[in-house]
Amino acid sequence: MMSPHAGGRYGFTAPLPGPLHRHRDELTSLADAGYVDAWSAEVDGADAFGPLTLAAAWEARLRLGTAVVPVFTRSPAVIAQSAATLADAAPGRFLLGIGASSRVVVEAWSGIPYTHPYERTRDVLRFVRDALSGARMAQSYDSFSVDGFRLSRLPEVAPPILVAALRPKMVRLGVDEGDGVILNWVSPSDVATVREIVRSRSSRQKELVARVFVCPTTDRDVVRATARRLITTYLNVPAYAEAQRWHGRADALTPMWQAWSAGDRRAALERVPDSLIDEMFVHGSPSACSDKIGQYFSNGLTAVSLSILGVAPESVPAALCTLGPAAKTRARSWPENLV
Repeated sequence: MMSPHAGGRYGFTAPLPGPLHRHRDELTSLADAGYVDAWSAEVDGADAFGPLTLAAAWEARLRLGTAVVPVFTRSPAVIAQSAATLADAAPGRFLLGIGASSRVVVEAWSGIPYTHPYERTRDVLRFVRDALSGARMAQSYDSFSVDGFRLSRLPEVAPPILVAALRPKMVRLGVDEGDGVILNWVSPSDVATVREIVRSRSSRQKELVARVFVCPTTDRDVVRATARRLITTYLNVPAYAEAQRWHGRADALTPMWQAWSAGDRRAALERVPDSLIDEMFVHGSPSACSDKIGQYFSNGLTAVSLSILGVAPESVPAALCTLGPAAKTRARSWPENLV
């Protein structure tokens, strides 16, 4: 069996379920299990920085990354301040991941116009990088202008800046101007596709990070039901749909897209192919899950952020620990309280 470490960094999606103030012991257990990264998310729950600030204080073994901070919902100056603060709290252990997010999050939920997402992401990347150098910022970008801002508190170590990328243009931005790329909704073969773009554009080592969905069960009915709900929620969003077209899945997903557009949610769920679920979700026994995660690393991923689905919230830490690369013996089955 492929080594569960396979040359890459094991991480998990933060925050874990449950009240934030109770997570200290769980973070310690995950670090003991071999996890070295915690990657936050920011959609409709916790913000991207708060849980990582707690982790910075509680568990010095963890590297901390935002995956990702939307570039529209905070001003560029506030993003720079937040990044500088967390980098100051965890010197050399913080990575800033930024991304365009989606029209739903930015416009429908936050009341902010979602215009020119590529330009906004590029400009925020450039601004934050310069601001973290201590420069006085007084210039106009394509998507905003800044006059006279300067960070008065600089971190000892400026954080790398990664770009959330669904398609080639954003991948190129993350490689050409950033320190790497954060992926979402990718299979191992998709990682190989992105890796080739990275290698063709840079001889330097670049981070290639992905959130990977794990259903810790051998019950295929649970896997299918869980995956179908998530796929129909996300892959009907235009940016995600276009990314799947780029990866060659238009034929597989068109029946689902058509049913969703017609307002038939039940038919959309039914038309998600089982083959797509098997391709894009990690599931099965702990050994099978570990092998699939290893494929991501073998195809070029430098770090993975595991997101556990389909189990009770209180079971998420146990599922992660079972998959941890420091497990002395790979379990043949999941703990009874998971299934």
